Amino acid sequence: MTSGIDSTEGTEGTQGTQGAESTEGAEGAEGADRLGGIAGAVVRRTVLLLAGTLASVALTAFTAGTSDATVSAGSASDDPAPADSDSSPGYRMRTDARFAPPGAFVPSAAVTYDGTGLVPPAAWIEVSQRSEERGRTTVALRVTGLKAGHAYGVHVHRDPCGAEPAAAGGHYQHRPSTDPAAANPENEVWLDFTADDRGEGGASARHDWNFRRGEAASVVLHAEPGGAGARLACFTVPFGWAG
Repeated sequence: MTSGIDSTEGTEGTQGTQGAESTEGAEGAEGADRLGGIAGAVVRRTVLLLAGTLASVALTAFTAGTSDATVSAGSASDDPAPADSDSSPGYRMRTDARFAPPGAFVPSAAVTYDGTGLVPPAAWIEVSQRSEERGRTTVALRVTGLKAGHAYGVHVHRDPCGAEPAAAGGHYQHRPSTDPAAANPENEVWLDFTADDRGEGGASARHDWNFRRGEAASVVLHAEPGGAGARLACFTVPFGWAG
């Protein structure tokens, strides 16, 4: 098993935009249910615009010998997001949002619980995933609008975000264990980084394993690097699986 964490400098993103209504009916929901375990020569290109959210997501699943299937949500465009040029079997996802406090008038998939300015409202986050069928998974993070010079801990968690920080559950683990020693970058997905002088940052983590179906659902930003630290913010992410 191999793994790695590569820190990178973040770049400015654009705010996930709000949609008004579905442009192609119920196909969006059906397409989203099929991503992650798609198996057949089905080609689906759907745009789903979700009202009242501050997030956008582009999901792509590939199956050998077929064209791509794509769902894009939260975009103001009528055209789906471009698919990954690599059509090898696997799962590709990219999603971004602006942080908002719990109970905000316009809800967001990215929730900040912080009152200290470490993750202020309107800070931006993007998470992407690239998984090969029965093989390597890479998760990448980019952020803007955070506190310059601060070191953050970031991990993939098991459950979606909620009004309280604890809603995201514990860290996703490749080999689940109650042993504290199992909380490490090889068995979990760690994306720790230090924000630069513009409040931007990023990281990526690579593992020779895939997520289990339905067991990874969010990314949590912690007040300090490492395996613990206060939960400052949370981003619900549609992690997928391949094979």
